[in-house]
Amino acid sequence: MLRLDGLTTDYGAVRALVGVSISVEPGSVTAVLGANGAGKTTLLRTISGLVRPAAGTVSFEGLDITRARVEDIVRRGLAHVPEGRGVIGELTVEENLRLGGLHNRATAAKPAEIYAMFPRLEDRRTQPATRLSGGERQMLSIGRALVARPKALLLDEPSLGLAPRIVAQIMSLTRHFADSLGLAVLLVEQNAASALSIANRGVVLNLGRVVADQSPERLLGDEQLRHHYLGF
Repeated sequence: MLRLDGLTTDYGAVRALVGVSISVEPGSVTAVLGANGAGKTTLLRTISGLVRPAAGTVSFEGLDITRARVEDIVRRGLAHVPEGRGVIGELTVEENLRLGGLHNRATAAKPAEIYAMFPRLEDRRTQPATRLSGGERQMLSIGRALVARPKALLLDEPSLGLAPRIVAQIMSLTRHFADSLGLAVLLVEQNAASALSIANRGVVLNLGRVVADQSPERLLGDEQLRHHYLGF
């Protein structure tokens, strides 16, 4: 579904990614882990076309999308939920959701489909996003991405700043997206233990390089790797 080969990305004089190769299959969750500055957010921004790589390729369903425009990547079925719960505060919950279908209006999901996954949003459908809690805003950000019925979902730090109970709910839903919707999910997380609890695969980045690409069980069992790169 989603394949990265030798992806290298620069920010000015800084090399943020160095020869990164990852594959994400439909119906699976791949967790990308590492400390701040490891290149995790740059990886997602490069995949979604927000940043151009210096070398390497991004393939989606067998098609090279490395140089494609952001809107074309979205239309092909790749959704990116950035860090920071970027919703439009002045708009209501339902208005925010409807924005998610602008690129594919004919096939866009109805708000009712999103409310079935996030019942708390239905209770607040007419409220402006500024009145939502942090967890509700994260649900709205993810829900808006799902309106376009994507085939692959990029999630950047969805648990950031949330209470443990809400983190568990977000992680459970992420697993559901892969299992029930068949999405290929690439999950960037600093909460390594939570991410690995739902992942099929764990990739560890350090200074832009892949230092491990293993099953969650092997990563959790490698005490030295966990200590040096994951901080637990």
